[in-house]
Amino acid sequence: MTKYQHLLLEERVELYSQLKLGVSLRAIAKTLGRTHTSLSRELKRHTKYCRPYKPVLANSRADRWAVRQRYKAPLKNPETLNYVLSKLRLGWSPEIIAGRMKLDKPNLTVSYESIYRWIYSKSWKRHQLWQYLESGHIKRRKKQGRSVASKSKVLNARSIDLRPVEINLRQSVGHWETDLMESSRADPAALSVTVERLTRFVRLKKVSDKTSGNKTQALTKQKIGLPDILWVSVTTDRGRENFGHKIWEDKLGVVVYFCNPYHSWEKGTVENTIKRIRRFIPKGENLSDYSWQYIQKVEGAINNKPMKCLQYLTPYERMAQSRQDLEVEGV
Repeated sequence: MTKYQHLLLEERVELYSQLKLGVSLRAIAKTLGRTHTSLSRELKRHTKYCRPYKPVLANSRADRWAVRQRYKAPLKNPETLNYVLSKLRLGWSPEIIAGRMKLDKPNLTVSYESIYRWIYSKSWKRHQLWQYLESGHIKRRKKQGRSVASKSKVLNARSIDLRPVEINLRQSVGHWETDLMESSRADPAALSVTVERLTRFVRLKKVSDKTSGNKTQALTKQKIGLPDILWVSVTTDRGRENFGHKIWEDKLGVVVYFCNPYHSWEKGTVENTIKRIRRFIPKGENLSDYSWQYIQKVEGAINNKPMKCLQYLTPYERMAQSRQDLEVEGV
């Protein structure tokens, strides 16, 4: 059976022209290589309430309908729906869910935008799934993200696709992820969050604004007290604050990898760490109001909390263990 394809604008114009000339629907269908029932449905769909058939308007309506169907389709699959629901209830963001699904369920696919639209759709909004989102907004807000590669390209950016497998699999220590945790819209301050992938050891540093100079200075201070062997690579996104990545490489001796545009889930370790920090510094509050002493307490609280992924060691203990292992190996 041949898969049905929607009419093209040219076919709709031809249908309109032939109808004006009084040609029968069956004859038009033969000319267009379509079934007469397809053309009959086309006319019924776009001539309701005694409206005249207008090919351009009909094509525009069909395009809008097709877009809506694409957004609905992925989550009609029960397996996809169950996966998204289960991960959403664990507190995973739609970006993390969409990215992780590629690993867990290679036969399934869904975009994070589809998940957001599904959460806020009329048919599912009554289930209040928005409460599982980090933002917790009842209504979806327009995204206020930072500029990324489409607007401002990072020069000489080394893609995360080039990152060695041993880093991806967390087989060695010294590989970090970094990001800025934003303050309220009225406050220019931010928190530089840098976390080691294997040990989950965290370093925090407040910056007065989100310039690349301040980010570079924050990373330099976050390295203090740690040997060079524990600073091998840094993975980050393509925000403007990371434009000084060449200085990081020269000054800190690290290799810098950049996530692909709009793929924040590729640095999921630091993203999850920021969620944990939000328990101490709620979203929407001014970071400028928090002292560096308080920031240090937050850092200590996170580094001294046992984690299941570390076999219930704390990040501090796991980092100390890694340093000891390196000393034994004579590195």
